Order: sequence, then C-alpha cells, then structure tokens
Amino acid sequence: MSTLESSTHDHRAPATVADVVEVLEAAYPPHLAESWDAVGLVCGDPEAAVNTVCFALDCTLEVAQEAVNQGADMLVVHHPLLLRGVNSVAANTPKGKVIHTLIRAGVALFAAHTNADSARPGVNDKLAELCGITPGRPIAPKQQGLDKWGVQVPPQHAETLKEAIFGAGAGHIGEYSECAFNISGEGEFLPGSHANPTIGEAGKREVLQELRIECVAPRHRRGAILEALRSAHPYEEPAFDITALEASQPLDEACGLGRIGELDTPMRFEDYVQFIADQLPETTWGVRAAGDPERMVHTIAVSSGAGDSFLETAANLGVDVFLTSDLRHHPVDETLRAHDICVIDTAHWASEFPWTEQASRIVQQSLRHIDTKVLHIRTDPWTLSKHPQR
Repeated sequence: MSTLESSTHDHRAPATVADVVEVLEAAYPPHLAESWDAVGLVCGDPEAAVNTVCFALDCTLEVAQEAVNQGADMLVVHHPLLLRGVNSVAANTPKGKVIHTLIRAGVALFAAHTNADSARPGVNDKLAELCGITPGRPIAPKQQGLDKWGVQVPPQHAETLKEAIFGAGAGHIGEYSECAFNISGEGEFLPGSHANPTIGEAGKREVLQELRIECVAPRHRRGAILEALRSAHPYEEPAFDITALEASQPLDEACGLGRIGELDTPMRFEDYVQFIADQLPETTWGVRAAGDPERMVHTIAVSSGAGDSFLETAANLGVDVFLTSDLRHHPVDETLRAHDICVIDTAHWASEFPWTEQASRIVQQSLRHIDTKVLHIRTDPWTLSKHPQR
C-alpha cells in the first residue's frame, strides 16, 4: 500500500490543466531542458478542470492507478513516460496501458525532467539541502544569454509594437518589466518597384520621423519576439537589429545541472556517507561509496540522477566529495586514479524523489484551491540486495 500526503484548500472556481502547466513551466522553464529531453504535457486536455494533482517520480502503472484511486485530475512526474520513441500506445503495450489508464480516468500527465534538474530551485537544490549543503554554483552552468534588441518604427505605432514584444518576453530586467529606451530620429528608405510600402510610394525616396526602441530579452525568447515584432510592425520590411550580450549572472545564482556547496562543519567521510544514508529516502541497495573513510570532507558536489558524466568536471572543481547516482565501474575507477576525490553512489530514485515535495508546494502556493498529493510509491527498480553468508 502506498502512503500519501495531502493539503486541502478552499474551493473556488476550478483551475485547468493549462493553469497547472503554466505554474510548473514558470518554475521549471522548458528551455532549460537538455536537447534530447521530452518535457511538458504528455496527455490530457489543457482546458480540463483540475481539483486534485498528484506527484510522483515515475509514471509506472502502479503510480498511474494510484493517481486514479486518489481522484487525481492530473499527475506530475519527473521522468517522461515517452522519453524514448514508441511505435504504439495500444493498451496491451506497457506504456500504452499506462496512457490508457490515465486517459480513461481523465487524468492529465505532465513531466518536468532536466528542466527541473537545472532550475533554481529545482531537483538539485532539494538534493543539496538534504546532503547538508547550501546549494551554490552548478557543476554545469546554463548561463542565461541575453539579447539587446533595437527596432525602428513610426511613433504612432510604437505602443502597439512594444506591447507585442513585451508580451513575447522582452523588456524584463530583474524585478522590472516593460523596460525600454526610446530614441527619436529620422528614417530614410527607397521602396523598390515591387514593394508595397505602408508609408510612401514605390520608386520614391521617403524621409520620415521614426522612433528606435531598444530593450533586452532572454536569448531563448528570440524566435517568439521576432514573430511578435513582424506581426505587430506596420512595415512590410521592419528595420531591426539583435546584439548578443555576455551573461552577467553570478555563478551561485545560475541555473544548470548539479550543485556545489560546503558543509557547516567538516566530517569524516565514513560519517558523511552514513549521514547521506540517513537523509535520503530508503532503498533496498542503500548507499555505496569510494574513498578513505578517515578523510575529513568539506566541499560537496551533487548531481541528481545519473551523473557519471560529471565525474571529471566535479574533480577538476576541487570538491572533496561527488555524490550522484547510477555510477559505473570504469568511470569511477579512472577518476579515483587521476584525482584526490571521494565518490558516493546513491539510488537514482532516492536522489530525485524528494523533489516531488518541492513541486507540490509550488503548485499549492500558486493555486491554493487545488488539492496536492505526493504519492509515496517507491519506484526504484532494485528489490533485492544480498551479501555472502559467512
């Protein structure tokens, strides 16, 4: 039997699947996902009403059925059900049976995966806190690139244009929105014989007053802003320019995979491994580690989920301990031969499941009339761990 935690709020007009998606994508922006990932709404009607949202790490059949039993309208998971391609979701296939179970009961499915790993706060921040450190810089930062936009427009069309590009994501600086700098000037152009100018005539040089609007925007919004600009601009061929700016965000505030931090007090490595075993959700195979048990450790790097690709990076950053999951023999062996570092290998499920509480709280705080329930079903696939009997 699974256990769950729930929080009930006063009920008003019901929210929709789209409302929950908006909250989750604001917390875990899709552009932070790795290129190979598949995040977002997996199934469900965005316009469907939502009163109850369940949270789990994996969408197994057991989890899907439990969400149905709990009366959920939506299930939020970390690992995408359809990350790897399938040719069928027929009800007699493993993934198809899960999809049919959810759809028959009217349960939408949403996944926040590597975007939740990289976000702040995200999966890695929760893991860092459980591991006794204040989450600092990522192991692999994703510095948010900024663009500086400049566009010329007749003054009478400026407000319409700004409204469009601001709505597409431009003009945000810290806690301020709709930020722009306006410069008055004189525009000049000569329409060709096949042009259809908004102002002026083909073949006749035109000189007129224009306003240059300058603003900044996240680089990942470039496509949306360009579409909004072209749609709202009165000219057949808008005049604009885009300049890529260097990222200026402090590393300790940057998004990205993994986190690095320091323990308040250095600990023996063996004691720290036991601390981790006590802090993380229990699994059959527990926690394993490599390193001198007597070594005093202070600086810790963590990477939720499968992180052996970061072994070399973490070692080069000078940490005492690198904690992750799904470690393999050869990468660990080679890292220990080359670097003075200790390594902790946890169960993949154990390093990421605590995130469900964080995601549940985010939805709770934004949509207070929704019930949220964390499904405490251990989806770690390992069920036996044996040692030789002596």
